[in-house]
Amino acid sequence: MDVTIRPSLLEGNTMAPPSKSYTHRAILAAGHSQLTKIENPLLSADTRATIRAIEALGSTVIEKGELIVTGFNNRPCAPSNTIDCANSGTTMRLLIATAALVNGTTTLTGDESLKSRPQGELLSAIAQLGGKANSIQNKGRAPLTIKGPINGGSVSVPGDVSSQFITSLLMAGGVTEDGIDITLLSDLKSKPYVDITIEVLNSFGIETQTTENGYYVPGRQSYSSPKPTYKVPGDFSSISYLLAAGALASDNGIMVNGAQLTSQGDAAIVDILSNMGADVHWDTANETISITKSPLFGITVDVGNTPDLLPTISILAAAADGKTTIENCSHVRYKETDRVSAMSEELQKLGVKTKEYSDKLIINGSPSLIGANLNGRGDHRIIMSLSLLGLITPGGLQISGAEHVAVSYPDFFQVLKNLGAEIEGDQ
Repeated sequence: MDVTIRPSLLEGNTMAPPSKSYTHRAILAAGHSQLTKIENPLLSADTRATIRAIEALGSTVIEKGELIVTGFNNRPCAPSNTIDCANSGTTMRLLIATAALVNGTTTLTGDESLKSRPQGELLSAIAQLGGKANSIQNKGRAPLTIKGPINGGSVSVPGDVSSQFITSLLMAGGVTEDGIDITLLSDLKSKPYVDITIEVLNSFGIETQTTENGYYVPGRQSYSSPKPTYKVPGDFSSISYLLAAGALASDNGIMVNGAQLTSQGDAAIVDILSNMGADVHWDTANETISITKSPLFGITVDVGNTPDLLPTISILAAAADGKTTIENCSHVRYKETDRVSAMSEELQKLGVKTKEYSDKLIINGSPSLIGANLNGRGDHRIIMSLSLLGLITPGGLQISGAEHVAVSYPDFFQVLKNLGAEIEGDQ
């Protein structure tokens, strides 16, 4: 469905939505454990895919605002049916190594977008550990069949394709007989997401180690439920849109509550905005970030560790004075869509000059944007970021696929409305 966003001035307070990254990992960790209460989970299309996945492996989940998870106690069972991960790449990748613990065969699939995303290196890792992991179409892409059980061992994987490969192996390794010793064959991109994994594993009693060449998780461990609960922190990927909205369209300021210090790399958005000239302040003691509309100017940003910020940085660059260069972004092409090309092409429709390279995106800010109908590409982050430019585009802009924000931020458009945004259309 389409929405139209018109020029608006925003102000007020709002809460940071719960973290998608932490919620996925907490659900899978709780699935391994016995009985866990997860407070403040993000209940979205993607995280519900992970809930369905752990239920297929033997857990039960009761949803009452919070999640009550009765886990499979470190021993996942063979699912009776194919597990549909829908559009959630995180669900599929995190699940692959856990499925390799099963004494039996697990089949994983997803929608057409997810079927286009590469999994081959992780399938190879499972084979190195003695499991069988195959792409039914023999292209390293879903549908996949995984057969275990693996006992652990040593494995080599690239670090520059997806940090989720490392996360998957770490989350399964602790309950293997021998543990898993991971050697990285290339520099690790998106390292903060592995840091999040280690933080969650520690909360559930699983020890991990950083080694000279990668990571090691000892075997013969057991997941234990955090006492009394596990609470999901606020999500900085989603906070980035709120802060961008404030920098573009809030004379009187926006305050975001629930912005706590965690391992999230996307907290870098605060420094990025500051470097671009934004009037932004993070009160870490009170877990609040305030931001007011400011003139922005172009900078150079490396997104090697923060790929999900590329769409947000791109729209800030479109409104900034001068040139912004986004570097180290080749891995951002393997998300729900090729986000480098998507942002480049859609910004051009608004009159913004862009130049795209394999690992770099250059954006020259435009003093006056042109109203247009934009294609959200079925990608929640593309849709949320581009929609913010409607706040400052004469006549507004229309964007397709508004329903896809349900992947990570179901209330996104309502939150913008509550802050004063003029939005038309069904969401």
